[in-house]
Order: sequence, then structure tokens, then C-alpha cells
Amino acid sequence: MTVAPVRPAESDAPAVAEPTVAPGPFGAPILRKEDRRLAAGEGRYLDDLGHEALAAAFLRSPHAHARIVDIDIDAALDVEGVVAIYTYEDLDGRVAEPLPLLIPHPALHAPRTAYPLAKDVVRHVGEPVAMVVATDRYTAEDAVSLIRVEWEPLPAVIGIDAAVAAEHAVHPDVPDNVAAHLVQEVGDAQAAIAAAPRSLTLDLHVERSASTPLEGKGVYARWDADDRSLRVYTSTQTSTSVRFALAAKLSLPVDRVEVVTPDVGGGFGVKIVHPWPEEVLVPWAAIRLRREVKWVEDRREHFISSAHERAQKHTVRVGFDDEGRILGLDVRFWHDNGAYTPYGIIVPIITSTQLLGPYKVGAYRVEFHSLYTNTVMVTPYRGAGRVHACFVMERVMDAVADHCGLDRAQVRLTNMIRPEEMPYDQGLIFQDGRPLIYDTGDFPRSLRAALDLVDWEGFAAVRAQAQAEGRRVGIGLATYVEGTGVGPYEGAYVRVETTGDVVVATGLTTQGQGHATVFAQIAAQELGVPVDRVTVTTGDTRRFKYGVGTFASRAAVMSGNAVALAARKVRAKALRIAAAALAADESELTIVDGVVSVRGFPDGPSIPLATVAVLANPLRYAFDEEAKRATQFAVPATDGPPVPEGEEPGLEATAWYSPVRSTFANGVHAAVVETDPETAEIRVLRYCVVHDCGTVINPMIVEGQVHGGVAQGVGGALYERIVYDESGQLVNASFMDFLMPYASEVPTVEIDHVTSPSPLNPLGVKGVGEAGVIPGHAVLAAAIEDAEGIRIDRMPISPAELFDLRRRLAAGEDIGLRRRSRGEGPS
Repeated sequence: MTVAPVRPAESDAPAVAEPTVAPGPFGAPILRKEDRRLAAGEGRYLDDLGHEALAAAFLRSPHAHARIVDIDIDAALDVEGVVAIYTYEDLDGRVAEPLPLLIPHPALHAPRTAYPLAKDVVRHVGEPVAMVVATDRYTAEDAVSLIRVEWEPLPAVIGIDAAVAAEHAVHPDVPDNVAAHLVQEVGDAQAAIAAAPRSLTLDLHVERSASTPLEGKGVYARWDADDRSLRVYTSTQTSTSVRFALAAKLSLPVDRVEVVTPDVGGGFGVKIVHPWPEEVLVPWAAIRLRREVKWVEDRREHFISSAHERAQKHTVRVGFDDEGRILGLDVRFWHDNGAYTPYGIIVPIITSTQLLGPYKVGAYRVEFHSLYTNTVMVTPYRGAGRVHACFVMERVMDAVADHCGLDRAQVRLTNMIRPEEMPYDQGLIFQDGRPLIYDTGDFPRSLRAALDLVDWEGFAAVRAQAQAEGRRVGIGLATYVEGTGVGPYEGAYVRVETTGDVVVATGLTTQGQGHATVFAQIAAQELGVPVDRVTVTTGDTRRFKYGVGTFASRAAVMSGNAVALAARKVRAKALRIAAAALAADESELTIVDGVVSVRGFPDGPSIPLATVAVLANPLRYAFDEEAKRATQFAVPATDGPPVPEGEEPGLEATAWYSPVRSTFANGVHAAVVETDPETAEIRVLRYCVVHDCGTVINPMIVEGQVHGGVAQGVGGALYERIVYDESGQLVNASFMDFLMPYASEVPTVEIDHVTSPSPLNPLGVKGVGEAGVIPGHAVLAAAIEDAEGIRIDRMPISPAELFDLRRRLAAGEDIGLRRRSRGEGPS
């Protein structure tokens, strides 16, 4: 990976308050603290736990849509080792109710969620119908195979076109299959398009895909009948929310429920959904049986019963002038939300609002319908609606440039918001219910940096050389803006131990983002201690009970700022205690390498933070030599109480960060591809990324996040898709058939950074987790189109599909051509 230095943007953005500590680990490319443990095989994942627990297995529907006439479990009950079998009829209390609608919205007029076990009707292949609990998984699976269900098949609604036609209904009380309908409008887009000198209409389509983390879901539950407490281990992106959901579903006081998330082998959005049916049923069974129960998802289960994403169809009308300036944009799209809507309509809302990217488009109107189909439900997957949005907007930009005969980069520059216009209000309501206002960013600078990085102007020579060799190459460009750091809040707890070590805990979970490193860097910076003295705990409600979760590129913004604020509280208290001990003024003190001393006098009086931590907790009893310092006869008596009014014992603090609205990162991707003239094989030759995520905490981790996102972006654009047949059977539900890129298919990523600190949070940071994946469809579609001269209006695209486009073109079909020939330079 090529790494360029971080450089500030030339921007008039408001200044962000500087940290009140000396230069330290914040901003340094520190190696990830967690990697040695994970690389050495010392990770502790869900399936590493509960080896003595009973095992659960599920009977899942083989039909996309069917009525359950009868379930016969007699033969399964005779299997030795079977402990219990449950169907919907066995469920009680709130467990028998539908799973929660997590994010209601006024436009979601017909929300529907599933039952933990199907009641009467199944609505997609893979929906759970019965649960078997046995002494081991093999026995449980054997018993599942003996359960007999009498089915009455019903007509299946598969795909957006079938849902729109509404010849059949997924839910009988939603005859049009429309779960939600939403319109947002700024200005009169239709009038602006009608009055524009030029206009175009585009039909664009993004197909269904799935996140497929290496580790599927899993749940392990332990019930203490004497204590009436429940501990649940679950591979989730939101342990704190699972805790509240289980307390509600199982009718338990929330303080009797603990949820722990061990190491997680990938999430990418699918594990933000909660509670999954299994997350309710496994603890429920553990309580009923008074035994430990565990379930781990296998790969086929993940394909047919977890969540998918991406599928949308767009019709776009755009009006523009001779310079390619957008005067009006009217977007109408249809979103396939699958059989249920537990996560609301967050994905299409993000698509509809993030579609504008870094551009000001005059008047804008967007309308979407979210549709039920007899397929697995759709919830956020890394990129979460932004991949579709970027694809649509960047296809529009390329089409406008082609129509006007203009350079593609120049059309983008013409339409970009300028840095002096920040903050910029797009006039829409974002996914957090707050105004869509860009805080900072220098979009033209990011674009110019990307053009330089990929050598846009020099590509004509590259193309000419390739043509002379009988090769086809093309170059593409895509820009995006990403809303990050959505609320409502996150918190953090920071404590200095009497050893001088620092403990940090926060409510969100970790799935590989490097939280143990970046949060340690923040705490170390604020407290003036070495990074290796800081330990970070995430995803454990025993350590931190409140939080929202890890999703939407929010961890650094939300928990990062909470850690900084908590550490600042601890620092302030440490300086107060040290000032009293050293007979110095607080303003004269500094903390370096875990030692408090008088600023400017390194050989003067000093006191270790470890000792300050001892003094912060007045003691009656001495447990060791350090503790003696804090006992009543070791500390000089004062007129005031040992713990001053308004203070608490210990050198520790909790703080919360809650933003007024999201902060917005941005970036530009450029790619060079080669398409084989005979086989239509597509190869990515170069991939360049310029990214702006505000103040950078750890450049190495930022680059790693971008690199991983690019790998998923390439996979999503060229390989990965979910395919259902007309009866609703998922025909590629295995890694034999669901293609993913290997390392050989992922290009070397060339990265440059532009930095526009956010004025909305103390650290000036923005999110980065989804930056690499968002423009993948758009930039590779543009590059392939440039190489072939054939309009690319749907993604992903395979060699077979590109070959077919060539065939249709040769047969005289009107499939859409670019105006220039392949011999010209970038346009």
C-alpha cells in the first residue's frame, strides 16, 4: 500500500480546540495493540465459549412463502440426547410477540417484523420454525431432520418488479407490498428540469448482496436461578442494546441481565440488528431449562436467515446547462426490504439523502418506495445505502459530461460545494432525524488530489500504449460524502489504577476497527501516559452498561470523544490532588510519562500518577505499601472532609458525548481497469483513494480501514451478488457459488489524505469505516464504461454480462454508447 502524508485542507473551517496536553501518541501510526493476541491465536470468539453447554439447532423454512398446516415432532423427541423441542405454540409472554421494530419512522406506514419462531406463515426461505435443544449440535441437527411439517405453499413475491406489480402480497394486510413511501424535496426539481437547456433520463440498478463476515452470528446463555440473573455472550455490534432488548423480551429487570461480546469475526452491519430470533430463544431456553445453551450459525444459515442489502432500482431525471451544471435532479427509486422491516427504512433514507454527494444540484426531489418481497430482510451492510447513492450520482455526472462533450472531472468541479460555503445545508433530513448539514470539507481539493494521484491528465498516453498492444483500458472517477458519527450518544469510563495503569471502558463493541489502540491513544494523550499502560474494554455491559453500538462509521467520533472527555475529567482531578501534595498551583503542573511535575522544572518536585490514584481514595485500611499513603494517619488532617464535597473516591470519571448532528467525511476514488478483448475479464490495474476524515487519530488504522473497504467495494462491484430464483430459493448460498475476491483480485491501494477537522466535536474527528466501500460500484462502472464505450447502468457486473453487452451491441441493439471513442483521453 502506498501511503502519502496527512496534509491539512486549505479551508476556512472553524478552528477546533487544541488538546491541553503536550504532543503525544494522538495522530501517530502506532501498531495495533490487539493484533499480536489475535495473530497468535489467542482470540476468544463466541464458539470458543460454552463447550459444556447444551446445543441448539433450528428447523428453517424450505419455502419462500407457505402456510404451516401442522408440525410433527414425535420422531425427533425419540432421539437420544434431545432435551427439548420448541415451536411457536411453546412460546410464552412477550417472547410470543413479534420482534421489535427498532427504528420507527412516520413514512414506514406498514412495518412488519417476524416472530422468534414462525407463527402460521413463513415469508422467506430460512425463517426459523422450530428449535431443538440437545446435548450436542450433531444430535440437535439429527433431530431437526426428523421434524415433519405439513406445508401449504403460497405464491412468492421475488424481486422489485414482482413487488411493484403486486399480483401477490407478502403480507395479506399490505396488498400493494409497500412498507414505506417517502418524498423529500428542495425547490421545484420538475420545473427546473423542464426549463433546463438539456436533460437526460437514466435507469440504474444495484443488485442484492450480503456482508458475509467470516464469523456468523452466535449466542451462548447462562442463567443463575438462585441469583435470578442472566449472562448472554453474543456476537453482536451492540451489546448494550441487546441487554435492554432481552430484558424487555424476557421480562427481566435490566440490572439482572449482562451481555458480553467476545472477539467478533466481522460484522459489517449484519450484526447491528437485534435481537435476532436466536438471541431471544437461546436465553429463553436457558432460563426454562436452567442449563447453559449455545447456538452458532453455520454458513448456509447465514445466507438464508441473516440480513442482506443493496437491491434498488432508480429512475433519474436530470436537467443541466451547456457547462454541465446541474439545475434540477429528480430521483425515484424502489428499495427491496425483504420480508420484514426490523431496522426500519434507514437504508433507503441514507440513499435518498447521501445521493447528492459533494454537489449542489439546484432543485432536488427524491421519492422512494420500500417494498416487501419473500426474501431475507434487508438491513445495513457496510456502506448502508451510500453505495447505491454514489453509484447513481456519479453515473449522472458521467452521463452529463458525455452528453456535453466535457471532461468528467471538470463537470464534477463545476458542481462542487466550495469550502467557503461550509457549513452547507442540503435542506434534507438525515437518518438521525437531524438536518443534513455538511460541517467541513474541501471537496475540490480532494478531487484535485485524486486526479494528481491517478495521473488523470497522463492517462491518454497510457490508453494509447495499451491500444498499440491490443489491450483495452479505462479510467473512472467517483466522489462521495459520508455522514458519520450519528447519535444519540456514547459514553466512556476512565480510571487510573494505583499501579499507574489506565483502564478505559466504553459501551460500543469491536469487530476489528482497532478500538483497543485508538481509544488508548486518546486516553494516553489526554492523561500524559504511555499508550502501553492503557487497557481498553468494549462490548461488556459488566464494565459499561449504556451505549448505542458500532455502526455508521461512528466509533471514533462518538466513543473517541467520550474517552477524551472522561480522561480530561480524570486529568483535572489528578492535577488538583497533585497540586495539594506538591504545594503547587494546578496551572503550573503537567503530566509526562505518567508523572506529575512542575512545568519547566523536570528535576523539581514530582509525583507519579500511581500515587495520585492512591491519594484519590482515602482509606481506613492499608492493603499494601501503596495503600498506606492514603490512610487516615498518613495524610495530614484538614478542616474539610477526606472526600471533598462534589468529589468521589478514586481517580476515575465517566463522560458522555452526544452530538448536535452528524459530521460528514468525504473522499474521491479513481480506478484504472483493463477489460480483456476476448473473454471480457475485468482486471483492476490501479486504485487510488483520497480521503478526508477530519483529524486523524492513527493514520495506519485509517489506511487499513480504507484498504479493507476497497476490498469489499471491488467484491461488491465485480463478484458478489445474492441470486434468488422465481420460487424464492437462494441459488448461491455457499462460498462455492457466492463469489468473493481473493487477495489476487484486490488491487494495491494508493492513498492520500486531506484533513478538514470537524468543529462539531472536541477532537475534530470524522468517521472512516465505510469510506473504502462507498464508491466501489461507481468508480469501477465508470472505468469499465470508459474502456468499452458501452453504458454501464447496473452493478455488479461480471465478465459474462460484459460479454453479453458486447454481443448485443454487435447485434445492433440500442444499449447505450458513450459519444467518444476509446482512443481519446479522459473525458
